[in-house]
Amino acid sequence: MFTQNDQKLFQAKGIDIDTIEQQIDNFKSGFPFVELIAPATIDKGIRIFSEQEIEKLLSFYDKNSEDYEILKFVPASGAASRMFKLLFEFHEAYKKDDSGKAIFESDKSFNSVFNFISNIHKFAFYSDLKQILAANDIDLESSLKDGDYATIIEYLLEDKGLGYANLPKALLKFHNYEDGSRMAMEEHLVEGAEYCQNSDGRVAIHFTVSPEHADRFIEEINHVKDKYETLFDVTYELTFSIQKSSTDTIAVDIKNKPFRDENDNIVFRPGGHGALIENLNDREGEVIFIKNIDNIVPDSLKPSTYQYKRVIGGYLMELRDKIFSYLDRLEDGNISDNELKKIIAFAKEKLYLQTSEDFDELSKIEKVDILFTKLNRPIRVCGMVKNEGEPGGGPFWIRNTDGEVSLQIVESSQIDIENPEQKDIFSKSTHFNPVDLVCYVRDFNGEQFDLREFVDPSTGFISVKSKDGRELKAQELPGLWNGAMADWTTVFVEVPILTFNPVKTINDLLRKEHQA
Repeated sequence: MFTQNDQKLFQAKGIDIDTIEQQIDNFKSGFPFVELIAPATIDKGIRIFSEQEIEKLLSFYDKNSEDYEILKFVPASGAASRMFKLLFEFHEAYKKDDSGKAIFESDKSFNSVFNFISNIHKFAFYSDLKQILAANDIDLESSLKDGDYATIIEYLLEDKGLGYANLPKALLKFHNYEDGSRMAMEEHLVEGAEYCQNSDGRVAIHFTVSPEHADRFIEEINHVKDKYETLFDVTYELTFSIQKSSTDTIAVDIKNKPFRDENDNIVFRPGGHGALIENLNDREGEVIFIKNIDNIVPDSLKPSTYQYKRVIGGYLMELRDKIFSYLDRLEDGNISDNELKKIIAFAKEKLYLQTSEDFDELSKIEKVDILFTKLNRPIRVCGMVKNEGEPGGGPFWIRNTDGEVSLQIVESSQIDIENPEQKDIFSKSTHFNPVDLVCYVRDFNGEQFDLREFVDPSTGFISVKSKDGRELKAQELPGLWNGAMADWTTVFVEVPILTFNPVKTINDLLRKEHQA
């Protein structure tokens, strides 16, 4: 099936043939849908803290955080082109002999574009856009008055102007301040200085970037870094990585044969954000905060974010201490029946770990072995917000292919919506995943876990794409906070909706949360 040239390509990418063949088998057999048992709720599966508990956890974090190596991990790769989908569509439909206003009047689907144009002065990139238009002898205000919206959009999106359509979200101007505007990545520098300082004033932040943006990203962040180091009296330790080519997945045709381009080369596609488990695994942090690049707010709304980052961080550290003390006792082996009962109760009540039906019938040594294995895993505390209709994943109780029941973050694409029972469970979800995680990735002896050992490979995803006018099937790896963390100890905590402010479309920046 594979030629010498194919094998050279595999070798260059760092992918072995066994992996390729497994991926092709996945296309043939498909991935099973996740089996939902119930939504995770406040009654079962999601912790909600009282004011007294919040104060205690804040104090615990502030007292203990300097004893840990803290890292802020920000997935920041990928172009922001999807943010501008409606602007592209408008630009395609725009007729040079019509005014922009006429287009809006004849096609109401462009109302959101009109909203963008009408409020363009509110965007943080407004002055940059005005300046680059002026450099090309175009007056922005005159173009607005004349209805020449196509020119404005061209200079926003295309490389002859700001080139926003070809930049990552990290390098887009998100927020305005009296002393200037900030790119998305700058807001993460500001956040990091608040809750990720180590004992020596060092703030470690890691960004995943795409190869085509890496040089520009590093140039821009180095340009602003000194400003925030001076402002917050910190030293940034900034690191960057790209998605490894070894995590690319083979594409196949509709008959599950390797898809080849016009030069007869096998086509590979990026493995999705689940590939970033490799990048995370390469980091040497101890406590790692994970947050998407676009989920940020201006300074005026940051206090709530800071508070709950410290709350979930404090809870992680509290759980870590208790887990490690129990692992020490379990490893010792000389443990009393009362101590064992206490550990079992903790595992069930605080970590929501489920045991098999015959667990109570097992011998003491068998129980000790099972508990040790279940407790000796990476830990993650995940913030969850109340579901207000946002599309995407949420917290559920699921049964995996081995029959084990656990708490997981599940995406809608993993669920068999055609199954009435599964659809009903999914519809009863009370909370949504804002990708607000804090993780502990070392074992109780201080050694780094190999995070690749805790991935559930059965939770990948297959989609149909097209290339050169032909259909192909693409395969995504288990998602970073879905199947890639399936075998972690997982705890869900409710956090305020104010801490979730993603920017999926350009007009999201007009929401009050981004204009404060």
